[in-house]
Amino acid sequence: MFDSFSRGVSEKLDRPAYHADFRRVYESGIRSLNKLERGQNFKERGFASWEAFAAGEWDRALSLVEEKRDVYARQFREAARLGILERRLRVVEFPVTPYVQWELFVLRLRVELGDNIRVLDARKISDIEEGRPVPEVVILGNAALYEVLYDDDGNARGANRFADRALIRETTAGFETLYERGDDFHEFFDREIRPLPPPAVAS
Repeated sequence: MFDSFSRGVSEKLDRPAYHADFRRVYESGIRSLNKLERGQNFKERGFASWEAFAAGEWDRALSLVEEKRDVYARQFREAARLGILERRLRVVEFPVTPYVQWELFVLRLRVELGDNIRVLDARKISDIEEGRPVPEVVILGNAALYEVLYDDDGNARGANRFADRALIRETTAGFETLYERGDDFHEFFDREIRPLPPPAVAS
């Protein structure tokens, strides 16, 4: 699975170029957006809920998630208007990192608004990841595949863009397989995330 990914030819895009290219392709008539999220620690500066989380203000961080409701609702209305099916698979390692614990509360709001998100326990794909982790990718139909890039501190810095249709098909097939293996979001959240105490965030 994802055997050809590491050998694929890509174009490196900085963050503004990635966002511009993503928007162009997203509005070009594609019918699907699949996101495979593998990293366990990211930084989302400018997102009020994340800023509160990073400051150790857990209750405030959770209350601020709600500020995204209208933004996410508009995103899903646009996807529906364009006829795009959006799906996300979130891989989770154990013990759950503070970031992922916080993020799943954000994703819970997205699911409530209609997002199609499943969660996959990383221990279930240890055989697949013997050589390397599954890739952190966004797949826009059969038109473009982005490997999302982050710096050593967890800040988004752009993406590698792949256009080879065979590679996109292979990566999509891998996503499909893992998505089917994933747990229903609410079942996973209620079992693994809801019982956790507030996370201790390193200063």
